[in-house]
Amino acid sequence: MKILINKDDFVDKIETRTIKVETATPEELAPFGVVLGRNENVEPLPINLYDGTVKVRRLGKFISDETTEMPVCTVQRRPLVATHLERHLKHTQTFVSLGAKPFVMLLSLPTESELPNIDEVRAFIFDGSAGFMLNIGTWHEFPFVLVDDTDLLTILRPEATNGLTTDNIIGNEAVSPDLEKRDMSVRFGVKIALEL
Repeated sequence: MKILINKDDFVDKIETRTIKVETATPEELAPFGVVLGRNENVEPLPINLYDGTVKVRRLGKFISDETTEMPVCTVQRRPLVATHLERHLKHTQTFVSLGAKPFVMLLSLPTESELPNIDEVRAFIFDGSAGFMLNIGTWHEFPFVLVDDTDLLTILRPEATNGLTTDNIIGNEAVSPDLEKRDMSVRFGVKIALEL
């Protein structure tokens, strides 16, 4: 099977790489972003609300210099195989499971080029007790869920969401002012299977 990338580049076959899903911990995820959940290692701000019954901690710095939205995505289970990675260069996209349902994320460190480094992709399972805020430019696939009808609160810029509309999909990839979604099966001849 030959897949056309452009008139000069072809991929002869698609290789499946299997990677083991790791448990999400703040330490392992630090290169990719910030776990949003209780963290007693972060000192509370000097705010005295309600006689000290509320403690406020800044776990990370959310970045977005424009309008930000918070759509809720209702997600069904799908095969644990990824063919795409995407990134955002203008905001720190965030995912929070509503209802404490688990999800799995495929992540790769930011790159200088317009393509991810697929040799350094890792996958993590979140138990649903905390959210995750990606660092700027972190390559990722939209979360995989393990339970149907999992609601994920997603915090991002509208131009990233709008970049996924049908009008912006070209050759199974999407690009907008704050979205680069790349098809690894076409670009590299690789898809990634996740092993729980």
